Amino acid sequence: CMNAYKDILDFAEMVPVSAQNGENVDDLIETMFSYLEEGPQFYDEDTITDQPVRQIVAELIREKALRLLQDEIPHGIAVSIDSMKERPGKNLFYDIDATIVCERDSHKGIIIGKGGEMLKRISSLARRDIEKFMGTKVYMETWVKVKENWRDNVNFIRARGYDEQ
Repeated sequence: CMNAYKDILDFAEMVPVSAQNGENVDDLIETMFSYLEEGPQFYDEDTITDQPVRQIVAELIREKALRLLQDEIPHGIAVSIDSMKERPGKNLFYDIDATIVCERDSHKGIIIGKGGEMLKRISSLARRDIEKFMGTKVYMETWVKVKENWRDNVNFIRARGYDEQ
C-alpha cells in the first residue's frame, strides 16, 4: 500500500506507524521535527497557556461538573470566578469563590444534589486539579445560581472569557 503512494507522490520520507500498538511513533515524531525550522519564541519557556489563571480555574470546575452530571444536565452551565485572592502568610494559599451558573431551577437542584453532596463532589475534584495546576493549597467556596437563557446573552458570555462564534 505504501509503495502505491510512493509511486504517485514524491515524498521526502515515509514512516510506517501503527496507532493501535504505537509502533514507530517516536520515529515519526523525530522525522517530522527534522523537517521543521525553528521559529521565534512567542512565550516564555515556562508558559503553558495564554489563558488567564481565572479562566483555567473556571474551566476546571466546569469540566468536573459536566463529567459528574453528564447524564442529567445538558452543557448549559457556566462558571464564574467571583473572587480569587492570595491569602497573606508564609505559605502560599488561595481563597477562591466560584459560581456555577445554570439555566433552570431544576438544574440548580441537580447540581447541588441531596444535602449538597453533588456540589461537594464537584468542588472537591476541581479543587484537587486546581491545587495541582497552581502548585499551592486552595480554599474554595462554590455557589450555584440560575440565570435563564444565559447562553443567549452575549455580554454574559463575553464577561466569562468566551468570544461570540
